[in-house]
Amino acid sequence: MSTTHSTSLVTPAHFHPDGLDLLVQLAAAEPIAPACDHFYFLRHGQTGRNALRIFQAADEPLSELGLAQAAQAASVLAGETIRSIVCSDAPRAHVTAQTVAAPHGLVPAAEAGLRERHFGALIGTSSANIDWACEPEGGETLKQFVDRKRVALAAALAQPAPVLVVAHGGSLFVLAALLGVKIDLSVLGNAQPLRFERNGPIWSIRALQAKGDAESAIA
Repeated sequence: MSTTHSTSLVTPAHFHPDGLDLLVQLAAAEPIAPACDHFYFLRHGQTGRNALRIFQAADEPLSELGLAQAAQAASVLAGETIRSIVCSDAPRAHVTAQTVAAPHGLVPAAEAGLRERHFGALIGTSSANIDWACEPEGGETLKQFVDRKRVALAAALAQPAPVLVVAHGGSLFVLAALLGVKIDLSVLGNAQPLRFERNGPIWSIRALQAKGDAESAIA
């Protein structure tokens, strides 16, 4: 089943637009077509280096705020039917996934392929105005990252549905591009539960909120 793709994104101010456009083009050149009609995605809770906008290593832990965000996400997702949880094996994503999995009685499957992009020599430096097209010494090129994510995300979404994927901001950019969905700031927050839904070949994203809060949908 095919999907409709767009190379335009509503770009957050601190991302270099050319780099994001290239990420979208690389992903959309070889889209994926999950058999499911919906699934869930959750970015990990906040870390100290997220707050400071610094490139971080895979072992960066959740902050106290990040732990609280994960607990809030667990509350929101507790009312959803979820059969499989697949997560990045980076501690910030794995701990978030374990927190969210508890109400469902599930054990997350941790996969290295779902880790955030390895930024090599840039780790520890400012990530303000990040250019995804950069080629950091000792790190992944953008194409290597997108190719890795394509394989890992396709495998995750082939698990018994409905699936919840717990990963990173970069994963969300690639995933949306693989499915032809535009994204904006309303879905980029740490530990913001998202529901991806398919209507025919067209995918959309809906941000899930606690009961009583408004929900937003993005096509």
